[in-house]
Amino acid sequence: MTDATLTVLVSGASGLVGTELVRQLHEAGHAVRTLVRGEARDETQTTWVPAAGIVDPTVLDEVDAVVNLSGANLGRLPWTPGYKKEILASRVGATQTLARGMARAEHPPTIFLSGSAVGIYGDRPGERLTEQSPRGTGFLSDVVADWEAATGDAPSGTRVVHLRTGVVVGPGGALAPLLPLTRLGLGSRLGTGDQFWPWISLHDEAAAIVHLLTSSLAGPVNLAGPTPATSDALTRRLAGDLGKPYALTVPEFVIAGLMQEAGREMLLPSQQVVPEALLADGFAFRHRTVDEAVDALTASL
Repeated sequence: MTDATLTVLVSGASGLVGTELVRQLHEAGHAVRTLVRGEARDETQTTWVPAAGIVDPTVLDEVDAVVNLSGANLGRLPWTPGYKKEILASRVGATQTLARGMARAEHPPTIFLSGSAVGIYGDRPGERLTEQSPRGTGFLSDVVADWEAATGDAPSGTRVVHLRTGVVVGPGGALAPLLPLTRLGLGSRLGTGDQFWPWISLHDEAAAIVHLLTSSLAGPVNLAGPTPATSDALTRRLAGDLGKPYALTVPEFVIAGLMQEAGREMLLPSQQVVPEALLADGFAFRHRTVDEAVDALTASL
């Protein structure tokens, strides 16, 4: 597909990535419609109830592409058994609702970019992880596998992409708890700090999604920066940019004790994820190193 003006329906548009995505879509000249859970405020919004599988299929007749960014916040703690069910159900339910809605549409969209995560790879120290790497083990790996499978009801003529997103370096999301602590002078190495974090700048996360609208790629696509970096590199740069000390270490047993499964699944795994598909497809990263991504974040604060 060549570059064209598209009408794009976005779920999760009010979140960190969704807000930046909508801005870049408008900047690129695309028309944007959004799905909201409350009352629609204007003609660009459509109310849906993903938990009940309710979406008006006629809205899916009117758009060229759907970008699905819906899902419960992984940063909400603790991960109780009930909240773990919500993490899974919110992702699978929203994705199935959209896929089945497309199947009911008379003229379904031809593009479905659906949220996913690098959590599918699990803890893989010493491995280079591309889109061809097998899935790992753990709660998040299981969640992402079911999340991706939920696109299966999409029409056969719809190109489906799974957006395997890493740690988005922006003023929220996974870094939300680190920013205030660092500003207080409590910037810390997390565990050994040697674990690879699959980072991506907020700008490049949204820009990659915009790129994928007019790409021919399908299936899993890693959304991670092109230069792998450790968690220590990210947190150290953040403290340096903010002019704060970086002298503390939070041992692994403390992270595991305080955050339990969430800490073991989100902060401690090592994942050297490579955006092989994006690079081969000609996507140009604005922020090629974690230092550049953190610098862009702190400059925006």
